[in-house]
Amino acid sequence: MAFYRLGGEWSRSRRWRRFARVWMQRCPLWIFSLCLLSLIYFSFFGIKVQFHGLRHGQVNQGIFSSNEIGELEFSRPPRAKSRKHHVPCEVRFLESVDDLVEPENYMKFVQFSLTYITKEEIPDENNIFKPQFGGHQTLKQRENSYYARNQTLHCGFVKGPEGFPSTGFDLHEKDKEYMATCKVVVSSCIFGSSDFLRRPTKSKIHTYSKKNVCLVMFLDELTLAKLSSEGQIPDDNGYIGLWRIIVVKNLPYADMRKTGKIPKFLSHRLFQSARYSIWIDSKMRLQADPLLILEYFLWRKRSEYAISNHYDRHCVWEEVLQNKRLNKYNHSAIDEQFRFYQSDGLMKFNESDPSSPLPSYVPEGSFIVRAHTPMSNLFSCLWFNEVNQFTSRDQLSFAYTFLKLRRMNPGKSFFLNMFKDCERRAIAKLFHHRTEDSHPPPAS
Repeated sequence: MAFYRLGGEWSRSRRWRRFARVWMQRCPLWIFSLCLLSLIYFSFFGIKVQFHGLRHGQVNQGIFSSNEIGELEFSRPPRAKSRKHHVPCEVRFLESVDDLVEPENYMKFVQFSLTYITKEEIPDENNIFKPQFGGHQTLKQRENSYYARNQTLHCGFVKGPEGFPSTGFDLHEKDKEYMATCKVVVSSCIFGSSDFLRRPTKSKIHTYSKKNVCLVMFLDELTLAKLSSEGQIPDDNGYIGLWRIIVVKNLPYADMRKTGKIPKFLSHRLFQSARYSIWIDSKMRLQADPLLILEYFLWRKRSEYAISNHYDRHCVWEEVLQNKRLNKYNHSAIDEQFRFYQSDGLMKFNESDPSSPLPSYVPEGSFIVRAHTPMSNLFSCLWFNEVNQFTSRDQLSFAYTFLKLRRMNPGKSFFLNMFKDCERRAIAKLFHHRTEDSHPPPAS
């Protein structure tokens, strides 16, 4: 019996060791299979996980207090199930530019005279002085500049005293002479080799416009070298396709986006003889005749400035949050700018308010059409000064600048046409910015 019991215990021990060995061999396979099945299940049927912190708006709050964060309603909205698809809509241009004439009395908008500060001296109380392209505007000067009246104001291109270096955006004299001849201008820029050169669609632009409209592309030397290495070299007259290439030296800002706001906003300073200008971002290709664009967006609407509304957002509060989500700019700098605007009266956009002066407080600023009227020029200077003072995210400062200009000049209307974003998409094709693995487009 004793021998039998010992044999049974030995047999059970042997079976346990065999089971353990089989388990160790097959366990990883079972675990892997279970994980694979779970992954397949979640891929087909989805998984719903609630993040408590996101529902309560726990985002980068920067310098906002808890009360201000509550006021801003910075809780994250639910994500859309599918990405919105934005498409062009019909734009009813005239058939031809033949016999196209500026309407009689079109330019009879508010009249006043603007001159610009072109040079600053060293203040007596300041022993450390550094000239700046945008100048050193005081708060008092800033406030007074919003009045639509005869005045001299900051509007870029400010030089320092004799003996100080240039503040930047230096152009060749031959290019300046060409720019002085322009009456109608389409302009764009590429700085820091951030985009490919998108040539306007020749078949969409009439012969008369090709001869009488200046199409100017501002480049820095880095971008010109990059384009040249890709085979896009200016001809003997300085053209690549329809674009007249103008090289800018000594860029005023380290931030290429802020430097790009100079030709975007200050076309009336660069093209001092021009009556009209059209701005198009370098990520877009022009697909309509410039003169037909003027007729449709300005003359037909009796407007002196035209810009499209944003395709997705209409309130500056939303735009602030989106810029911070995508880390478009330093969060503290955005907070500082936004809090200043709130303290100076910026309110939320209310789409249900029939008296709202604009259909949206957030523009899609990649396409701007403007007449060089006093009010249009003043607004452009004011908008540029906000970008110069704060962040380069011009969508944050658009509504504040427009509303403050309007509030401080009762009885002096600024005729701004904010058109639909789908119209913008109909007249210019949108592309992605240049990346390291992207290839240049074929010449058109």
